[in-house]
Amino acid sequence: MNSPAVPSRRAWGWSLALTIVLGLWMLMWGVLPQAGLWLVTDALSLEGTVAPRWLWPLVAVAALLIAGVPALLLGQLSPVWFARTAGRQWLLAAGLGALLGFARLVPPTYHELYLAVLAALAAGAALVHRLVGGRPERRIEPDRRLPWLSLAAGLLLLLPWLWVGALGGVTETVLALVAALAVAWLAARPLLALTVRFAGGGNAWGRAALGGLLAGVGLAGLAAGVGEPAVQLLALLSVPPVAFALAALRRLGVPSVIALLTPVLFGPLALVDADETSLVLGLHDGLFWGGVGAAAAGALALVAAAALLAVFRRVRLHAWLAGALAVVLAATGAIVYVGLGQPGLTGERLFVVMREQADLSGLSAVADRTERVRQTYERLVATAERTQAPLRAELRSKHVSFTPFYLVNGVEVDAGPVARQWLAGRADVLHVLLNPQLRPLPAAAEPMHGSQAAPATPPWNLTLIGADRVWAGGTTGKGIVVGSSDSGVDGTHPALRANFRGGDDSWLDPYNGAAAPTDPNGHGTHTVATAVGAGVGVAPGATWIACENLPRNLGSMSNYLTCLQFMLAPYTPGADPWHAGRPERAPQVLTNSWGCPSLEGCDAFSMRPAIDAFTAAGIFFVAAAGNTGPGCSSITDPPATYASTLTVGAVDRNTRVAEFSSRGPSLDGLAKPDVMAPGVDVLSALPGGGYDVLSGTSMAAPHVAGVVALMWSANPALVGNIARTRDILRSTARPAQPQGTACGTEANTVGAGLVDAYAAVQAAKA
Repeated sequence: MNSPAVPSRRAWGWSLALTIVLGLWMLMWGVLPQAGLWLVTDALSLEGTVAPRWLWPLVAVAALLIAGVPALLLGQLSPVWFARTAGRQWLLAAGLGALLGFARLVPPTYHELYLAVLAALAAGAALVHRLVGGRPERRIEPDRRLPWLSLAAGLLLLLPWLWVGALGGVTETVLALVAALAVAWLAARPLLALTVRFAGGGNAWGRAALGGLLAGVGLAGLAAGVGEPAVQLLALLSVPPVAFALAALRRLGVPSVIALLTPVLFGPLALVDADETSLVLGLHDGLFWGGVGAAAAGALALVAAAALLAVFRRVRLHAWLAGALAVVLAATGAIVYVGLGQPGLTGERLFVVMREQADLSGLSAVADRTERVRQTYERLVATAERTQAPLRAELRSKHVSFTPFYLVNGVEVDAGPVARQWLAGRADVLHVLLNPQLRPLPAAAEPMHGSQAAPATPPWNLTLIGADRVWAGGTTGKGIVVGSSDSGVDGTHPALRANFRGGDDSWLDPYNGAAAPTDPNGHGTHTVATAVGAGVGVAPGATWIACENLPRNLGSMSNYLTCLQFMLAPYTPGADPWHAGRPERAPQVLTNSWGCPSLEGCDAFSMRPAIDAFTAAGIFFVAAAGNTGPGCSSITDPPATYASTLTVGAVDRNTRVAEFSSRGPSLDGLAKPDVMAPGVDVLSALPGGGYDVLSGTSMAAPHVAGVVALMWSANPALVGNIARTRDILRSTARPAQPQGTACGTEANTVGAGLVDAYAAVQAAKA
């Protein structure tokens, strides 16, 4: 038998160069498609378009084909052993990553199901790989230190996640651990194959660096398939550097890839909520802190590799000392989590909508406004107490915590997917919705601050709708209360502090319990000031009350209903909203610059009973159309879609419809929006005493709330007459200039036209 030919020095050089180039090629096609598709889908979601989930496995398979062919050729044709090993194992790892990417077919917000599918795919692939994967790694004398050192390194890399992240529910956390364990089991043999030939001989640092690079490329291919959109980007940043720690451990013997990799994968899978990585939350929210955790974990991997090479290669620890090191790092992780992190469980909850909703017919005939609101409140509470009683009793018997609501007859239940099936099967339940909960962050983002001074004259948006002409006639909104459910209000702002209604039932902060109106974001301050602020508001003589329902721009059914119930029957913080509500203190007009998409758990009809209840009570409900234009049928999120809502689109100073302004018709064929108002570069108040411009239909909606306040202030007999007020707003509106497609009829772009405060008030007086 002839001996195999020894590759020449030139062949080694060419193989090394080709391996480096191919490694970069594999990294590029592992990272860029994932990052690019996430950016595209996230941008589409900001415009109200939901990208199909099958795009994720499709892109993963396409990237595998593009990157895999060169890897296949390198693995088959290279005359050098390390190049052949690299090509084959990179192709295998990328293929496994593409396989794991199919778990992203699971719909968004179903995190437990995603983790279960990921774990099943990884465990199944690992089992198949071990059955048909060929020869195992050559036998080496076992070293009892290595599993403990591997675990210690993994626990070290988990520390940043324990600082910046927060756990979900019990089921989600357990499934994240199972998924991390399954993926680590799947990764074990390919990773060892990429480092096994570098165990002995040569320069330790150089060999470990080369082994780490080879294994890191393979690990990146696998990590590309781990995690839901955006979370996989964090995995791609934090997991591949672990290969250097693995290569350093490999210099000591055979490490435990499972012990090393499981904590590393558990970090992003368990401690980051994919729903909170969207750009809609801003650049200083979940995505930012996840990036901090991923970068820190990656840096610690390099530190761990250096420590292993510099210390543990020369100092031979006993196995019990290596185990003690792992225990110390586990205790350190617990201290970091409890002392510096966000301890506790923040699991997703369910919102159970009861089949029977309150009958509010006939309330429009009640002449006295206070009595009308009171009767609405009492009917809602009575219906909810009667119909929820059996469900509440059963939840108590099962020791399941819950929060009941009456505005929509429903119950928020602290339970997961298993309970969902049981709840949905009850005869008294209409449907069960997901009710996402925000996980806490290490630090809150700074609120927006204005860079402009108070305007000396009415801004363009107020003169465009003729609000200044109404003031000249002596009508400023006096006697009307406008309620806002938003991110909060800076109650100390000069534009707002004088006309806060005051009392112990005019402000509610369900999250932080702030005793006085505050705004951690700025959005709510801007919108309330546009409605009633001194110098920048449509009705500066009106007073305001507020409730914080969007502390971080992501809400839920329970978030929105908590504040809306406060608006129907205000109550003192800590009191029982069911029995301590004060319907006589309800505001006459509500401005709402928010929507509840499916990401937040709402469906098309979930909030309709609440909005219909305000109409029944004679409370005028205004909402923003949304910023998902210019496509047709882009008004999709409650409450803008409902007939009882006065839905407002946005125009610029030239009365042209803003491109971002959502268009109709609504899902059930209603012509929407109803009217338009200024929403481009609108100057208003921001926290801290300053002013600045913002754009959006969020800015347009409070204009109309302010106009209604002017109308009802000018003619108190009109208060509560929703139908007549809507007719006046529509009949007195001025033409607006549509842009883009007509969406069936012009009304689905501009509604009745641009709201005219002066003409509406004159008609109201008549």
